[in-house]
Amino acid sequence: MEIRLPLEAKDIHKLIPHRYPFLMIDRIIAFESMKSLTAIKNVTMNEPQFQGHFPELPVMPGVLIIEAMAQACGTLAILSEGGRKEDEFFFFAGIDNARFKRQVVPGDRLVFEVELIANKRGIGKFNAVAKVDGQVAVEAVIMCAKRVVGK
Repeated sequence: MEIRLPLEAKDIHKLIPHRYPFLMIDRIIAFESMKSLTAIKNVTMNEPQFQGHFPELPVMPGVLIIEAMAQACGTLAILSEGGRKEDEFFFFAGIDNARFKRQVVPGDRLVFEVELIANKRGIGKFNAVAKVDGQVAVEAVIMCAKRVVGK
């Protein structure tokens, strides 16, 4: 699989099975196989979570930022393997040392920087950081497990 950056949403659809409203990455701007990936999410007011979190003070839920970071980690693993087979899925398997340092609000541009720490028996461990305007918003160690799902 040839990788030409940036990868846009239509390209990301070929890599991970997530779709709106749960696809949390809009673009991939950097990739180094088995090492690192940088992805972007543009946070907009028309996203469904802002109807209830919170109508008077829209703040992106931390769990959705973590999910976006996990999607970036899974995408790094998939790209490093040359693409995803139809019956393969990367599942969120764990999180350690999550820290929330800055609120994320509509109009922000989240930049996810993920780095592979270890990969053993189909389980990848990643350092993941989400930044807004160069400031760390969230950081965590994330684990993703590759599983083959029967038809």
